Amino acid sequence: MWSHLQTRAVQRRELAVGSALAGSSMVAVGGSVAVLSVITDYPVFTAQAVRYAAGALLLWGWARLRHLPRVRTTTNERVRLVVIAATGLAGFNIAIVIALRSAEPAAVGVVIGGVPLVLAIVGPLLERRAPSAQCLTAAIVVVLGAALVQGVGRTSWTAFGLSLLALAGEAAYTLVAVPLLPRLGPVGVSTRICAIAAVMLGLAALAVDGSGAFEMPSWSEAAAIAYLAVVVTAFAFVAWYESIGRLGVERTGLFAGLLPVSTLLIGAAIGVEPVRSLQLLGTVVVGAGLTIGLFGTTARARPMRPGVDSVPP
Repeated sequence: MWSHLQTRAVQRRELAVGSALAGSSMVAVGGSVAVLSVITDYPVFTAQAVRYAAGALLLWGWARLRHLPRVRTTTNERVRLVVIAATGLAGFNIAIVIALRSAEPAAVGVVIGGVPLVLAIVGPLLERRAPSAQCLTAAIVVVLGAALVQGVGRTSWTAFGLSLLALAGEAAYTLVAVPLLPRLGPVGVSTRICAIAAVMLGLAALAVDGSGAFEMPSWSEAAAIAYLAVVVTAFAFVAWYESIGRLGVERTGLFAGLLPVSTLLIGAAIGVEPVRSLQLLGTVVVGAGLTIGLFGTTARARPMRPGVDSVPP
């Protein structure tokens, strides 16, 4: 009896901590929308390259400060890390930038907002188990709620295809990383993919902007890039990967529905955009989906044991 109570207490603690980490990660990313408006005139790929390079350095320094063990990656792990950086970081950013040339942000966002459903289906299949009906239901509710918050907008077939690529990259950011977390840990994975993405986006900046890629940012632009590096990269990446270890892929994925909600609420708080009734309804629907997925008695999303963090040698 006592052992059962202890197990239940541990499960509740993991649920609470994992939910707080996943939720704060998405709130941090949602808050970046207002920050990104500050650097719209700065070379986009340069800003992203600097952001990821600074994030990698911060995480590497944090790992060294904590005296985390140095782990040399295997060939298979290096391939996975490159795939994550190429699809979930560099490819994701490039696809969105190009898609927004012929589509409105809402049209792109509503496609990418389908990531909870992708994770709820593909995550269990990669673990060779059937998707949970309850987690699938929760994911559908969250996706519908997020769509209500974002709305729809003008798009093109090219932008729609690129939005699907961005959705695939967003899903790969989580799914491809899962086997790496037990050995490399959230900090170890985040550090490595940020460093790889910084190189990729730096090359993209040179290819697109040439000598203009080396433009010096203003003080406000530098502050915005610093925020992206510290909060949206170093903190949010580690928090997201840590929550996967505590909640499992499906339940962590549900929190992606908070991204448009946090963007909406932060925008309303700073007076950028008022909250409309349909968006408020969407926020309630997202909350209902999270409740179904996290607190229902029939959920079968299997958490993993969090990995032991590492630092690149």
